[in-house]
Amino acid sequence: MAEIGVGIIGASLNSWAATGHVPALDALPDYELRAISTTRPESAEAAAKKFGVPGAYDNHHDLISRPDVDLVVVAVKVRHHHALVSAALEAGKAVYSEWPLGADREEAVGLAALAHAAGVRTAIGLQGRFAPSVRHAADLIADGYVGKVLSTTLVGSGVAWGAETDRSHAYIFDDASGAATLEVPVMHALDALTSAVGEFDEVSAHLVRGRTQVRLMDEGITIPVTAPDQVSVTGTLRNGAAASVFYRGAHSRGDNLRWEINGTEGDLVLTAAGINGNLQVIDLVLEGGRGSDAGIAPIDIPDRYFDGVPRHLTGPAHNVAHVYAALATDLREGRATVPGFDHAVVQHRLLDTIKRASKTRASQSFLG
Repeated sequence: MAEIGVGIIGASLNSWAATGHVPALDALPDYELRAISTTRPESAEAAAKKFGVPGAYDNHHDLISRPDVDLVVVAVKVRHHHALVSAALEAGKAVYSEWPLGADREEAVGLAALAHAAGVRTAIGLQGRFAPSVRHAADLIADGYVGKVLSTTLVGSGVAWGAETDRSHAYIFDDASGAATLEVPVMHALDALTSAVGEFDEVSAHLVRGRTQVRLMDEGITIPVTAPDQVSVTGTLRNGAAASVFYRGAHSRGDNLRWEINGTEGDLVLTAAGINGNLQVIDLVLEGGRGSDAGIAPIDIPDRYFDGVPRHLTGPAHNVAHVYAALATDLREGRATVPGFDHAVVQHRLLDTIKRASKTRASQSFLG
């Protein structure tokens, strides 16, 4: 492929795709955005005009059937993933789906099986592990910077799950949406954490619904909250280290993202400024200290971790661009460095294990 043709399902002007995917694709010479699909012709045409895209559709089948679309990106609400991803796979197209892959593990397993049967490449949108600071931290750990890992602790803020919202975002307060605090900030953070430090062996969890209602500011009413907004996941990793992850809805007046990795020889710390603690979309600062160091100091990220992604590309599109850069190499060279639907199934199993641990109030083994 001279250029990889991309079609995005769900790229209206104010969407996550417009914030994360479109700027990422624009920054990479390997890709060309060739089609956009939304639910209404007006929104599709407006987005296509703004982004300079030739194809605008209100029917996803029209986007999928374009011969110049090599990669279909599904960036819509989780409840629509199964139908849209299935349609793209059945057409023999490579698919990049946002996380979660399905509304539940059964849907994810079915989509992974369909992808295998179609023999196509897939990618799951868990981009936190591709942040240069996370990848550099993982390599430092593997090279012995901290010695034997003893523990890792991560505290973050999900921002969106506060006391107020609007009608268009009300669905994320519904436990059945697949897009609440646990599924989004927590699972993104856990994927990044395990990519650097190691997989879970045993999991305990507490899923707490701190806020029982949320006010819709555009309608002047309150609606019930059914999803937990205070999430605690603890456990042991397969390397014997202790792990603790806590996410709050809304944000703190203090730190909103702090991730420490502590070992016998040193420590690594990843932080971010501002109120946003969603690890997958923010710009992280890596610091560390070891041996006789009295404290931690900034650690520069070598150029090799940017893989052609411009350093000036910051914010939500930055980590997404790193996924696309690695995926382009995968597609051309037949590699599989970007996790696909099989990995998504593993993460769905972890998600189910966390829910079971909270429900039973007992530690659960996690086999991956």
